[in-house]
Amino acid sequence: MTQTAGAPRRTFLEEVKDGVTPRATLLVIGVLALQLLFIASYVGALHNPKPKDVPFGVVAPGAAADQAVARLKQLPGKPLDPRALPDRATARDQIVNRDIDGALVIDPAGTTDTLLVASGGGKVLANTLVALTTGLEKDQGRTVRTVDVVPADAQDANGLTTFYLVVGWCVGGYLCASALAISAGARPANPRRAAIRLAAMAVVAIVGGLGGAVIVGPVLGTLPGSVWALWGLGALITFAVGAATLAFQCLFGVVGIGVAVLLVVILGNPSAGGALPPPMLPPFWKAIGPALPPGAGTWAARSIAYFKGNDTTASLLVLSAWAAVGSAVTLLAGSLRKPERADSAPEGAPDNG
Repeated sequence: MTQTAGAPRRTFLEEVKDGVTPRATLLVIGVLALQLLFIASYVGALHNPKPKDVPFGVVAPGAAADQAVARLKQLPGKPLDPRALPDRATARDQIVNRDIDGALVIDPAGTTDTLLVASGGGKVLANTLVALTTGLEKDQGRTVRTVDVVPADAQDANGLTTFYLVVGWCVGGYLCASALAISAGARPANPRRAAIRLAAMAVVAIVGGLGGAVIVGPVLGTLPGSVWALWGLGALITFAVGAATLAFQCLFGVVGIGVAVLLVVILGNPSAGGALPPPMLPPFWKAIGPALPPGAGTWAARSIAYFKGNDTTASLLVLSAWAAVGSAVTLLAGSLRKPERADSAPEGAPDNG
């Protein structure tokens, strides 16, 4: 707005006070906090990977198995959580079922033992087990032969495709929910509009889930496994994150978008087991990962792609809980809105409260 003739010229400080509102200041401070938390979380979780209590099998006859287990338990830093297994077939089955991450099959008649790993569960962990076991065997005057019983696809560089796929689905979830807030207000005006938002989120989840599954499967050929199963997983992940973001917006207004970013991106992605499988994460990140959508989604996606869909129940329950609670909160918030507020502003009007 132009100044009228003769009006006193405003000082720079007055212009700042007028242009930078308290609301804008708080939002900028929030963004800065998220930026610093992003750096701290990723560097803190991923800067110094060390194996810790990796589920590990030992196959050997008689007392040799107990001796090997005892020796592995005494390793500095406790990198392995060893347990004796009756035979190689059992060890292989437990790896495929995701009960253990590797196994050492000791040959008492020779000097060469066999290490079973599963690079489909994370190449970093598989390579770490190879290096650790090779060093231990060398100290005993023995050698080790590695067998990858669940190999990662040749097109799946470093075994990260499942993680990137899940990150994409999560991004789609909170961006769609954020777009609904920006275009129509953070809080739905009534239960019907809350239901409409959730329905829109479901449509996006179905389309996005299918698109991601087709891209990594038939289009790029980077992941094996059922396209149908990945489609269902992708739809669930996208809807779970989207519904949760809608719920946070209902509770906190536009700040709810930042809460979603905090949980999904800042806490969820470093702890997801993508860049580093769970046994190589620091205790805090290892503990929270399975309870957040990126971690639950990455585990389930790897199970579908490489482990015949084994051990996905817990992850699917976690994702379903996020979807159900997010939907319930969104619907409840819509039903609690005061009728006069809902009628006084159209759906497209900004919502400041």
